[in-house]
Amino acid sequence: MRIGIIGSGGREHAICASIKKSKKIEKIYCFPGNAGTDKIAENVSIDLNNFEIIKNFIHENNIELIIVGPEKPLVDGLVDYLEKYKIKVFGPNKLASQLEGSKIFTKKLCEKFKIPTAKFGIFENIESSKKFLNEVTFPTVIKADNLASGKGVYICNSLSEAMLAVEEIFNGKFGPTKNLLIEEFLDGEEMSFFVVCDGKSFKTFDTAQDHKRVLEGDKGKNTGGMGAYSPSRLITKELENKVIDRIINPTLKGLEEIGTNYKGFLYAGLMIVKNEPYLIEYNVRMGDPECQTILPKLKTDLFDVIIAATDGKLDNLKIEWEDLKSLCVVVCSKGYPDEFKKNIELENIKNVYENKHNYLFHAGTKKENNSVYATGGRVLNFVSTSNDFSEARKNIFENINKLNWSNGYYRRDIGYKVIK
Repeated sequence: MRIGIIGSGGREHAICASIKKSKKIEKIYCFPGNAGTDKIAENVSIDLNNFEIIKNFIHENNIELIIVGPEKPLVDGLVDYLEKYKIKVFGPNKLASQLEGSKIFTKKLCEKFKIPTAKFGIFENIESSKKFLNEVTFPTVIKADNLASGKGVYICNSLSEAMLAVEEIFNGKFGPTKNLLIEEFLDGEEMSFFVVCDGKSFKTFDTAQDHKRVLEGDKGKNTGGMGAYSPSRLITKELENKVIDRIINPTLKGLEEIGTNYKGFLYAGLMIVKNEPYLIEYNVRMGDPECQTILPKLKTDLFDVIIAATDGKLDNLKIEWEDLKSLCVVVCSKGYPDEFKKNIELENIKNVYENKHNYLFHAGTKKENNSVYATGGRVLNFVSTSNDFSEARKNIFENINKLNWSNGYYRRDIGYKVIK
């Protein structure tokens, strides 16, 4: 089969590498891909906002399945558009994608279907937000309603921090904004919980713990993700059942009631407070870098998972996993998540070793004249699987030392809660 993968990050490289192992795959196209996907697929430079150009390319090249990696094309309705032309797509439709596209949409769904989440208020302008903030206790959480690449959430410890957050959101830091959310702060530990859905049923798809903050000790600004480990140290059968019964099932039922269903990966960002799960947010795709952390443990052919979900046949499939721990450390350009230099050569990238337990997934990179250059804030994902998290981290640090990239930096404490 000929497959197309939309996206250019570490998540898409991990999906591409995992799909490539399948004997059922003839060729993979990546739109637009990166220097990592360039080795195993054909990268296609294409305007992801122009659905007609994408559709024409798919038809001209006889691509039989499209996998949508990032959230923006999903929220913008790419799935609905391609399905109109009888193109098979893995990913949720535009209405279901509002779970990520609008935090307020999700909060209202939680309210209606009694899904446990933080108490919240919706505010339409700076004045009403600031008036409310004068009454709250800190810390409090402020969120942009729209897509913000994982960066539109502020945990504010003081009134001055909260006022700044409100101004930044309404002044367009994450694009035009009509509303924002102010939420109660839940004091617990985060967990990423994944399922894959086929429109009728779903299967669990492992757990992870993401490290969003830029500085060690989970301090500093929010980023797209500095690293992750899997499985989450919190997961038990009891907790999994609570998440499914109280959060996943009511969400899918809620979507059904508004006239749609869910196909694709669904990522529930949870806060676990005294072994009770609360929904913080939904993402309508695999997380990044959780995807890079989870997929190396997948024993079942990823193509079989995706085609079963796309065809509504997940019930017939057993998803199996390697009994391993997995750790991912993201190497970023110095300056990220603020200003950073682009087009810096990764001179020693050929020294990095890869095998069945050690992986290198590219994110913000490009290939030019047989050299690889850093083009983004998050550049490379180093992943290692092992029976032991400490061993995995040791392997990753050895590999990062081989890269020896003076313009990069990374957090040395990823997984600190599971590594003594």
